[in-house]
Amino acid sequence: MKLPAVSAAVIVRAGRVLLIRRARAEGDLIWQFPAGKVEPGEAVAEAAVRETREETGLKVEAVSLIGQRVHPKTGREMHYTACRVIDGKAHAAAADEVDAVAWVTLAEISEKVPYGLFGPVQEYLDNTLA
Repeated sequence: MKLPAVSAAVIVRAGRVLLIRRARAEGDLIWQFPAGKVEPGEAVAEAAVRETREETGLKVEAVSLIGQRVHPKTGREMHYTACRVIDGKAHAAAADEVDAVAWVTLAEISEKVPYGLFGPVQEYLDNTLA
């Protein structure tokens, strides 16, 4: 049985990108973008917006699809959507899933995500945060 696709929100504000720390690590995937399963009948961008609201309390809007891949560590189909903050302050809204949030600079990403980012996401952040 094929697992549902996962949609991730790449949210940049004031020269930083939002990362969340999972309450339960998925292997060495501890810090990551707000993300979750795409529900039946839901568009990838809608899932990124919904998951961001559920996990961080932020209201965002989808801007553009950055890219998709099969994640090398989880084998899951992943979609990455650039999102813009509309309202709210990021916090660990889903305490059972998320135990911290952090707005990080481009230089700090490698400390939180030592295995590196998906190429198109890194390129987007290089261009957006530079």
